[in-house]
Amino acid sequence: MRGTKNRGTTRRVRAALSAAVAVCAVTAALPAVASARPTAVAGTSGAGVELISLATDGTQADGDSDGASITADGRRVAFLSLATNLGGSSSSGTHKQVYVRDRRTSQTAPMSSITSAIRPPVISGDGQYAAHWGQLLRDTKVFLSQVGTGRTIGINCSGLSCGQPSLSADGRYIANVATHGRPATRQTVEVADWQANTTELVAEFFHTSPARPSISADGEYVAYQDGAAQDVWLWNRTDGTTSDPIEGPATAATLVQLSQDGRKVVYLAGSDTHVYDVASDTDQLVPDVRGVAIDPTGTYLLYAPSGTSGPSPLTLRDLRTGTDEVVSAQPATAETGSVTAGGRDVVFQSTADDIVPGDTNGRSDAFVRSLY
Repeated sequence: MRGTKNRGTTRRVRAALSAAVAVCAVTAALPAVASARPTAVAGTSGAGVELISLATDGTQADGDSDGASITADGRRVAFLSLATNLGGSSSSGTHKQVYVRDRRTSQTAPMSSITSAIRPPVISGDGQYAAHWGQLLRDTKVFLSQVGTGRTIGINCSGLSCGQPSLSADGRYIANVATHGRPATRQTVEVADWQANTTELVAEFFHTSPARPSISADGEYVAYQDGAAQDVWLWNRTDGTTSDPIEGPATAATLVQLSQDGRKVVYLAGSDTHVYDVASDTDQLVPDVRGVAIDPTGTYLLYAPSGTSGPSPLTLRDLRTGTDEVVSAQPATAETGSVTAGGRDVVFQSTADDIVPGDTNGRSDAFVRSLY
């Protein structure tokens, strides 16, 4: 690693967990008349594209769906939707709710409806938990829902507001950002262990530029950025040390994602994407592309054309061989956590109506591309 230093700010803090709020996953009656179920559904085996934003009976969502993340094995997908017909405590159509789709059983279940989600949800690598960042009165909070039961708890942080969550593989550790003061004047990057009822300080900044924390599968490493200084850092939970800026002394950088194995840090610098290997202290340049996500093993990079910020074609690159696979030729968007282990599946969202046959809802939908 490019030098490590003890920043002197890391400490373990005992804190009371926010009061748990039980949320029943009530199954609502589904509409008697359903839109035609799209064909060319790949399920969890074989190449193809699958429409994800569906009710359990195959009804297409009647509202826009986006912001999807997928489990390491590709079985479950968490996504946001304005739809009113996906089951459970349906949205009113005016705020986004989190849903989890089980591709194996074709079940779609709502998560917490306590608050409107304001950013895409994240799902744990094992598919047991989904976290989202939502508005609660004057502040924002991070909520963790147990998939299967719908039980939801508020995650403790040290500030008035919390956000930008990233989950470990088993959902126990949640990296997030706490903002302090009203109006906010500083922020801290923290790791909450909701089972042990503790929070741990990773870094503190006297500004509120995005920190974008990304945690490894075992919760031992957190990559984050200093948005004001445009530096990317890697924190080691075991010894409480933080690396020097990953990008080196001369380059302004923006964090994309830390691979789940904790070995690769993807960041943007100028018009290029860089994949930093922590173990070998080497940097792989992927020129003239905008990195979007990396698979849990750090081997497959999802990218869009350089210079784009909105919907655009998406491509998956094997970083070992340099070979590419088209994920979406149509304009699309994707989030971190959108690629499964080994690059088999990629979840993305698009308003295009010709990605799968029978897509007739005229809405933005979530899709999974299975590459093999």
